Amino acid sequence: MNTTLRERARKKGLSYMDFLLREVKKIEKETGIPRTFLAVCPNSSTVIRAALRTAKRNNAPIKFAATLNQVDLDGGYTGFTPEQFVRSIRKEAQLINFNGPVFIAIDHGGPWLKDLHRQEQWSLEQSMSAVKRTFEAAIDAGYDLIHVGPTVDITVPPGETIQIEVVVRRTVELIAHAETFRKSKKLPRIAYEVGTEEVHGGLADMNAFKTFLEQLKTLLFRNELDDAWPCFVVGKVGTDLHTTVFDPEVARKLSSIAARYGSVIKGHYSDNVSNPHEYPNSGMGGANVGPEFTEQEYAGLVELCDLEEGLVKKGLVVRPSNLVHILREAVVRSGRWKKWILPGESADDFFANSLERQSWLIKTGCRYIWENPEVVAARMRLYRNLEMNGFDAEEILLSHIEKSMDKYFHKLNLVDLNDRLMHNKGITLSIL
Repeated sequence: MNTTLRERARKKGLSYMDFLLREVKKIEKETGIPRTFLAVCPNSSTVIRAALRTAKRNNAPIKFAATLNQVDLDGGYTGFTPEQFVRSIRKEAQLINFNGPVFIAIDHGGPWLKDLHRQEQWSLEQSMSAVKRTFEAAIDAGYDLIHVGPTVDITVPPGETIQIEVVVRRTVELIAHAETFRKSKKLPRIAYEVGTEEVHGGLADMNAFKTFLEQLKTLLFRNELDDAWPCFVVGKVGTDLHTTVFDPEVARKLSSIAARYGSVIKGHYSDNVSNPHEYPNSGMGGANVGPEFTEQEYAGLVELCDLEEGLVKKGLVVRPSNLVHILREAVVRSGRWKKWILPGESADDFFANSLERQSWLIKTGCRYIWENPEVVAARMRLYRNLEMNGFDAEEILLSHIEKSMDKYFHKLNLVDLNDRLMHNKGITLSIL
């Protein structure tokens, strides 16, 4: 029957993500090729555009996983509310006539996972309430998946880890709220992701992982929420913001455990990972990549600024943008770089840190200030200066990000997956 993937998912009583994971597993049995979904952290409008263009070129699905810092009711640092975020993705997809599967998700949804909540020392009740309102807005906007990850607790003494029972209880509370809201609006089913939050600690060893899943299963069943069982479980597979080696052996063990519960493992902080080809072969269902694309956006802008400087020397540009200098000042002034300071480094004086670390903090911290008025203005001037001299600034910039993304589509075995999905029982794909 000529029908969309979403319609087929609804007819089977499944969320869009759950349905596609099952379809991919069927295709794996037919072809012997395992696949891992790529989740892009949408830390700028440019990254969103690049991701959709790369997905179209590779004829593959794409998932966007937005943190509460990036997209929220207050606009986040991207300037998008959940509704605006969905609308923007739809518009960008239509502009390039991309008709493949697009998934939109909340990433790291839990108390104190929004920087503001920690900085202002919000109470548990305040932070949980804010997260629930965000979940409601996301469901209303048409999100497909919510990562429920209440593994951070600012009230836990330093050196101690939040108790698994607490994580399970808060996870179920948030899922229950989301499901109650969704059902009250008679909206389609959504998928859930649960598990660890790598940067701040959490469920790191096998025993804790097993205990978490068993307790979660028991409490969801007790609350008549077993049909909201998560399709993704985040696993500690060797990657975080400061490492680039994925551990396939640990991943296989975690994947085997998760499979007993009907879930697959999602790897977070897969940025710049040296062995992405190991993800599918280890049974990984998904991989999140984010800061790497900010670094590539920064690298692209540096190339554009170098071009501009050459034009200035030739007398072809009178008023340069000074974008690199403005970016650096904006990141330092924002104070957001302090979040990523390592032991032994200075959180009081940015310039007291090594030049290498200053460079890294600027590159990764740019995502927080892309929408600052002075940065937007300088970027527009840079584009205009180059375009008046025959350069396509946007294409040059996108090429940096898309090259980085292409690697994952190939290594995760996603190329031409859309054709395989379309061939499977005559499915016709449709935007989002």
